[in-house]
Amino acid sequence: MGLQQKRQDMATLEDIVNLECYPLNAPDSEKYRECVERISRQLDEDGCAHFARFIRSDLIERLREESEEVAPKAHYHSNKVTPYATADDDAYPEDHPMRRFQAFSNGFVAKDLIDEDKLVQRLYRNPIFQQFIADCLQEERIYEYADPIAGLVINVMPENTTLPWHFDTNEFIVSLMTRRPESGGDFQYAPNIRTPGHENFEEVQRILDGDHGKVKSLTLNTGDLQLFKGRYSMHRVAPTQGQRLCALLGYAKEPGMIGRVKRTQDVYGRVTQAHIDAENAQREDSLAG
Repeated sequence: MGLQQKRQDMATLEDIVNLECYPLNAPDSEKYRECVERISRQLDEDGCAHFARFIRSDLIERLREESEEVAPKAHYHSNKVTPYATADDDAYPEDHPMRRFQAFSNGFVAKDLIDEDKLVQRLYRNPIFQQFIADCLQEERIYEYADPIAGLVINVMPENTTLPWHFDTNEFIVSLMTRRPESGGDFQYAPNIRTPGHENFEEVQRILDGDHGKVKSLTLNTGDLQLFKGRYSMHRVAPTQGQRLCALLGYAKEPGMIGRVKRTQDVYGRVTQAHIDAENAQREDSLAG
């Protein structure tokens, strides 16, 4: 990275991030190390880290307005989906989690519909921010999601909608609340309910049946950031009162991550040749979805 580019990237962070609480501008400092260690401990404990007031307070209204501006571009998908976003499979019993269909009715604004000058785009592409997320994950580096549609999206949840129980395609996701609903809309998750090679269908079924004894809840305010390992922790967004808007920043530990054709078609209403070419690739963790 050239010196001039690094200065530009740092200026972008100074324009957007609450550097007093999150010193991304001083990666060699003790304060930065303590911040990263605190977040890493949260991730080790239950796969979820909360960055309260991550965005500068004077930008909260702009963040909300920018997301409201693009929200009408969302593709809405009203359907019934399994936690794995897979088709029905009669190889399993009717009450098996692989065949448990839940109502899904909210929208997503795709990455290619969000202008490059928007706060969420500028943050998503920033290499210093990316390295901060990598440090929190205790990874050498992370890569922007290769998916041309789903790399950066805004989830749009109108009044009285929910995002049902599911697992993510990617191992982790970065979320930025851009408009908190009037009430409701809490993020709920079951930490590390499955592991590579082990689906733990029994515990998944208990949660789907309404046993939430192992479920945690998190309320996010506008401008809050969240780092979540959604590949292994089943999660949902509870019903909302008032519109809820949340930007999802997709990164991966390896380059080339692209979503499945069915899930992409369902969620965004379209696929690209890149999705078709990647369809037969085998996930290394052998997990569904």
